[in-house]
Amino acid sequence: MSVLQGSVEQLIPRYLEGKDYSAIAVIADKNTRKHCYPKVKELLPRHLLITVQDGEEYKNLDSCTIIWNKLTEAEFDRHALVIDLGGGVIGDMGGFCASTYKRGIDFIQVPTTLLAQVDASVGGKLGIDFQGFKNHIGVFTQPRAVLIDPAFLATLPERELRSGFAEVIKHCLIRDRAMWNRIRRIELEDMPLKELISHSVETKKAVVTEDPTEKGLRKILNFGHTIGHAVETFYLDKDRLLHGEAIAIGMICESYIAYSKGMLSEAELAEIEEYIFSVYGAVRLDPQDFPAIIALTGQDKKNRGNSVRAALLNGIGDCSYDIVLSRQDILKSLKYYCGIL
Repeated sequence: MSVLQGSVEQLIPRYLEGKDYSAIAVIADKNTRKHCYPKVKELLPRHLLITVQDGEEYKNLDSCTIIWNKLTEAEFDRHALVIDLGGGVIGDMGGFCASTYKRGIDFIQVPTTLLAQVDASVGGKLGIDFQGFKNHIGVFTQPRAVLIDPAFLATLPERELRSGFAEVIKHCLIRDRAMWNRIRRIELEDMPLKELISHSVETKKAVVTEDPTEKGLRKILNFGHTIGHAVETFYLDKDRLLHGEAIAIGMICESYIAYSKGMLSEAELAEIEEYIFSVYGAVRLDPQDFPAIIALTGQDKKNRGNSVRAALLNGIGDCSYDIVLSRQDILKSLKYYCGIL
């Protein structure tokens, strides 16, 4: 898998050069069809455009069925190519559909959100939500290429950019204290995004190369996600949180747990908490929801048996994995986040 950064006007022709695909499909949602597809359309030979609904709530089997039906009706064979044009939802679901259609056809990722460019498009994790559980059905399959054009970020509202930035924060906290010290002194609107995209991609590639199917080290990339995914899932049909907003909550909660276990100093916890609150503010969580959120952590993919396991910071810039969390650990962390501990 190659990850290339530049303009799509250069990257797509470069990728297609010398390849003889029998057919090409572009999978987009309504937003990327309007704002991003016009840049891509003229770069491709004759192709099929498949448009699906946008949003996490549509990352499900029903949407996959639409995609598989379109590919089947167009008589796509195993020598075809799928181009995923969108954010994390399109990348996850489009890649999943391509990797399972006729036991797998080529696909490339063209991520259009900051979240997808710094995290979701890299690493070969593909999947869909099922019965309310996030990424519950999926596979590990590497795309043929990831083509990153930072110019697409100009199409995003500020909230989406802020959401994606949570994964940049995560990569710094788990692997690079120096970069953490740098970003926390820069206002979000002044961030060198091209440089940070490259930094996140290289961080994730290094981890994934060592552990492609998440048997060990790759689990550190889930820092903030054990509790963050549970919060995101619980509020999906209520006061909806974007992925990065939920992961920001998870990073504070899981940092508190690391502190309570003696892995993180009080000063480091304060540093993390202060910065994340300054970027995302405090989300009002209802303590009555805590039991349901805690129950959702029981479906986390890192779990083993009945034990909830998480990746926790072992100091800023270092991370351990497979740390067992008790229900009390999670409850106290949620109370801490809300300032009621």
